[in-house]
Amino acid sequence: MISRIDLRGDALPEGPALRALLPRADFDVAAALEKVRPICEDVHHRGDAALIEYAEKFDGVRLDQVRVPAAALKEALAGLDPVVREALEESIRRARAVHREQRRAPHTVQVAPGGKVTEKWVPVERVGLYAPGGRSVYPSSVIMNAVPAQEAGVESMALASPPQADFGGLPHPTILAACALLGIDEVYAVGGAQAVAMFAYGTETCAPANMVTGPGNIWVAAAKRYFTGRIGIDTEAGPTEIAVLADDTADPAHVASDLISQAEHDPLAAAVLVTDSVALADAVDKELAPQVAATKHVEDRIVPALQGRQSAIVLVDGLEEGLRVVDAYGAEHLEIQTADAAAVADRVKNAGAIFVGPWAPVSLGDYCAGSNHVLPTGGCACHSSGLSVQSFLRGIHIVDYTREALADVAHHVVTLAEAEDLPAHGAAIKARFGWKVPGQ
Repeated sequence: MISRIDLRGDALPEGPALRALLPRADFDVAAALEKVRPICEDVHHRGDAALIEYAEKFDGVRLDQVRVPAAALKEALAGLDPVVREALEESIRRARAVHREQRRAPHTVQVAPGGKVTEKWVPVERVGLYAPGGRSVYPSSVIMNAVPAQEAGVESMALASPPQADFGGLPHPTILAACALLGIDEVYAVGGAQAVAMFAYGTETCAPANMVTGPGNIWVAAAKRYFTGRIGIDTEAGPTEIAVLADDTADPAHVASDLISQAEHDPLAAAVLVTDSVALADAVDKELAPQVAATKHVEDRIVPALQGRQSAIVLVDGLEEGLRVVDAYGAEHLEIQTADAAAVADRVKNAGAIFVGPWAPVSLGDYCAGSNHVLPTGGCACHSSGLSVQSFLRGIHIVDYTREALADVAHHVVTLAEAEDLPAHGAAIKARFGWKVPGQ
């Protein structure tokens, strides 16, 4: 059901050469970019009318308006299964507990007598959040986007999720209920690239946002790329990934179930096991078939994902080689199921999130660990982080110098300005001292 890549015996190559040996989904955002460009520009020029037209074209619903009425949010919360409500509330509570501690305090450094630099952290003023609504419904993504934005102090927040024909053109009621629980009252029945364009340009109904966050399909990722530079984005989220670094102490039933858990997201989802134990690899392979047969979404998601080029069991000579492989892969989710898993996890350099030992599966992080599940994919964990309070904050330096403090360093500023052939920079200093700079 899942292929093998044997990297034993020879020295592992470095950098890009090693990454090229590892499985990865085909996800051509550049090609999709050309298809979303006209959609984005149409939203720019026609606003809500374009959004209504695309809802009919792509989602099969005819809308009178794109903003979800306040009554629909209240009704969704009132109709929410109490057990689901309790689970969502616990997820929110744990996410708040973790994200509240991420907020940075202002910090002042006294550089010299009379000269200080303060860094203050200011939240983005308005954020557009995106919650997918294609193959699955993701109220958990509403939580993972909204909680860090709220804890950062973002004052204006709107959420978009695709309209659903089964629910009268509204987003899924569980999405709406999650918004109500979080106090988000500005919600739009808009999906795909057009939702990103709505937030980037604004329309008659929706004010433009400074930033857009949230996972989505390739069209959402392409629209984020299109607007990079105009608005802030979190990441171009690609298909979800799990990598498991395991040795012969791992339970093959656990490993197989965790690989399947991510494969059920999407036929392009990646499930990768890295191990130095052939016995474990064989046992996991044996576990996959009955576990897959016993679950849902088999033919449309799980089997294509496990059999796709993006999934594999990677055999290595030992733990050191395994660590090199998972660092080269840079998984969105990385499980460590080895002896002394905490120590091994501490050595990992590249991962969106790390799950330590047999009792911290990725599913826990998806919902109730308190961590964030909006994470870098496609190997971007080597340079990017998951969504956090910091994603919604901007650091601003405040420079405060007295005349004496400037005089003390003025000659250095003039010297460096002249070294860079920028004499007006130096002149701005000289003008403050009657053109005779102290120290020169």
